[in-house]
Amino acid sequence: MSTEAPSPEAPPAAEAQSLHGGRLVAKRLRAHGVTKLFTLSGGHLFSIYDGCREEGIDIVDVRHEQTAAFAAEGWAKATRSPGVCALTAGPGVTNGMSALGSAMMNSSPVVVLGGRAPAFRWGQGSLQEIDHVPFVAPLVKSARTAGSTADIPGLVDEALELSLSAPTGPTFVDFPLDQVFMEAPSSAEAPGSLPSPLDMPAADDASLERACELLRRAERPVIMAGTGLYWARGEEALRRLCEELDVPVFLNGLARGCVPADHASFFARARGAALSGADVALVVGVPMDFRLGFGGVFGEDTQIVVVGSAPPPHPHPRPVVAELYGGVAATLDALRTGSSGGVDRSAWLAQLQGVENEKRAAEGEELNDPRAPLHPMRVYGELQSVLDRDTIVIGDGGDFVSYAGRMIDTYQPGCWMDPGPFGCLGAGLGQALAAKLAHPDRQVCVMMGDGAFGFAGLEFDTLVRHNVPVVAVMGNNGIWGLEKHPMEFLYGYSVAAELQPGLRYDRVVEALGGHGELVERPEELRPALERAFSSGRPALVNVLTDPAVAYPRKSNLA
Repeated sequence: MSTEAPSPEAPPAAEAQSLHGGRLVAKRLRAHGVTKLFTLSGGHLFSIYDGCREEGIDIVDVRHEQTAAFAAEGWAKATRSPGVCALTAGPGVTNGMSALGSAMMNSSPVVVLGGRAPAFRWGQGSLQEIDHVPFVAPLVKSARTAGSTADIPGLVDEALELSLSAPTGPTFVDFPLDQVFMEAPSSAEAPGSLPSPLDMPAADDASLERACELLRRAERPVIMAGTGLYWARGEEALRRLCEELDVPVFLNGLARGCVPADHASFFARARGAALSGADVALVVGVPMDFRLGFGGVFGEDTQIVVVGSAPPPHPHPRPVVAELYGGVAATLDALRTGSSGGVDRSAWLAQLQGVENEKRAAEGEELNDPRAPLHPMRVYGELQSVLDRDTIVIGDGGDFVSYAGRMIDTYQPGCWMDPGPFGCLGAGLGQALAAKLAHPDRQVCVMMGDGAFGFAGLEFDTLVRHNVPVVAVMGNNGIWGLEKHPMEFLYGYSVAAELQPGLRYDRVVEALGGHGELVERPEELRPALERAFSSGRPALVNVLTDPAVAYPRKSNLA
């Protein structure tokens, strides 16, 4: 008789757990680090809500689907990780279309989960039955429909990963009602893995060599960097390059703050002189669209080097001498090391600093303008003094926000958000909601026109319900300023350009449970701002501004 102990039986193989489709969605979101789902309640999404509740993902509900999508983009901008929203079938998805277009033009990594009428009833007239994919597809990197419950985990993984793959951008997946409510055997427990732009190699060696030679010999180089730099996490590499090579830097879009506003290489007011006078320009992560005059802001003889994560979707509007596509951070580091030992650029920097100082000094009169209603410059002069260094500033408007872009200084990446080239009004409060949830210990301030309030003003209810103390500062001039002044210049009259003057939007916010302030005179502004930021509640400072003031701009929009 054997005295050996019996061998333990091998444990049975783990069986795949049977879960409903919404739980599968939530498990994959959680595996990739998603903590917030922005949405407006819809029956097609109930199983996804149930899954998120089980998986510990916060459901943040808003008052309009476009805000849910704008909030997802705000989360992406604030964290550089995918922002996720869920839009119910039919009008839920169509209500989010403008925000999807905005995310696409901003290259924002947003994942939109759509409800969809049941597959087994397709074509029979179910509630809100429409095929989203054909009209969503032009606004996203990928638009897919789940073919079965078992397909769901893979589709969610794909959407998240693709949103962060170069070039970054929004993705869309919708889920037929029957399939997202049915169960499928799936563990859905595999760890998530998202791509990082810092893992991308530098651009092609031959193009790099040409660019390094140009930069090394350049006497008047300049860097113009934009949103693509931010998504590529290239700010440290950019700072090293401009410091070691003495190259002046100008920023727009999400790149604002990637070089601090008080850095010796950062310039703002001297942009026209610098770009037109440069012999070599590095254009990093920004298209030569209307914001750069379709390339016309550079001098006729400026040699342009384009740096980006991927080739642009459209041809450049003017010739470039080198195109460097790959890891932006790695490419900038390669340019720095390959261009060392260049010429002395101290005279070029001093020339630009003189222009910068002169233009800033000329702003003094407007910054101290005593008029009532207020000049927008007076508003921003006062506001800048109460903002922290790491305040997240969000623009939502036309002329009023154009002044903000000129006047508000930023010092860290992710501290500036604006509508971008798609120019969507109504984006600000959704983005502010997400930014404050992502960074609850920081100030979040929205600069808002009175026109923009009409798109999403009821989202102050959302901020109150979720206890998100965002402060909005409104330039209330009672007109559509971006349209009224140009139309009167062209035709001698304007139509469809008037709003109610002096409307008490602050009382609307108070009625929704927030803090409201009315400012009619300059001396009232600073105390009102301080009370709003210290109130601990969502707040609106309603500043009456002069409708006669128009932001000076060139006619290069189209």
